[in-house]
Amino acid sequence: MNEKVMRAVCYESYGSGSEGLKHVQVPIPKPKRDEVLVKVEASCPNPIDYKLQGGIARPFMPKKFPYIPVTDISGEVVEIGSDVQFQVGDKVVAMLTYTNGGGLGEYAVAPAKLTVKRPEEVSAVEGAGLPLAGLTALHVLTILGHVEIKSGGKAANVLVIAASGGVGHYVVQLAKLGNNHVTATCGARNIELLKSLGADEVLDYTTEDGKMLRSPSGCKYDVVINCATSEIPWLTYKQNLSEQGRVVHLNPDGKTMMKSVSLKLSCSRKKVTSLMMCPKKKEDLEFLVGLVKEGKLKTVVDSKYPLAEAEQAWAKMMGGHATGKIVVEP
Repeated sequence: MNEKVMRAVCYESYGSGSEGLKHVQVPIPKPKRDEVLVKVEASCPNPIDYKLQGGIARPFMPKKFPYIPVTDISGEVVEIGSDVQFQVGDKVVAMLTYTNGGGLGEYAVAPAKLTVKRPEEVSAVEGAGLPLAGLTALHVLTILGHVEIKSGGKAANVLVIAASGGVGHYVVQLAKLGNNHVTATCGARNIELLKSLGADEVLDYTTEDGKMLRSPSGCKYDVVINCATSEIPWLTYKQNLSEQGRVVHLNPDGKTMMKSVSLKLSCSRKKVTSLMMCPKKKEDLEFLVGLVKEGKLKTVVDSKYPLAEAEQAWAKMMGGHATGKIVVEP
């Protein structure tokens, strides 16, 4: 490579949102023995990125400033460490570490253990949306929600709240891989989109039925995946859950934690579970990439921004109303 430096976007302190982002030129990073250097073709910010900037993990992350945020990328391998199986020229999807970050740059160093090959059927944009949002969707649905996603598996009635967002739109599609009935909630503008992704029923969350989570067909939910940040009263859930129904919260608060404990202590057959941490497994990322290759999973793109307009992408993400994923392209 002839390039000695690269363009990147960083922040130098906690807080300040999109206004705290700065465009800089920094040295191109070098991969360690178990890493690869990727020329970034697309990256996708996630809510955790602006939360880290806001100080949610202070003082542990970021460990040092300036910090180049974003962990979900796809691109081409241009340099490899001594202990990896990739080759220069491989197209890949990768999840960077939060410690190092690096996604909002022209090049990024990725750990080989969270890097997978990207087949030609999967575009850079489709791949970049998958790591955190896709892995989270898979985990909350199958591990925390106990929903089977194999054809011919046990059927479940699944409700996905805030289903048009980055995680929610993947949850809907993954649930429909199995023999499941999926009800989704969203704003009116995304109803047809969710139907096209496979949802059997879609509720406008601003209507009375949407607020009360009432299924149009009258079914009771075996699993509720709540991707929203706002809290819903337990009574609303309880009235709509099956006898052994469970609620999985992606953004739990103190009340959610207390309800989970109280249900356990009362030996209730209904349960509340919270996402505390999503395991990142290479085989799961390979599975998701394979689904995209086979046409069984789509990354819905809300908007695309060049790296020069990363502040706009950041502000859009912080607004909380994106449909699917926001993409930054160097």
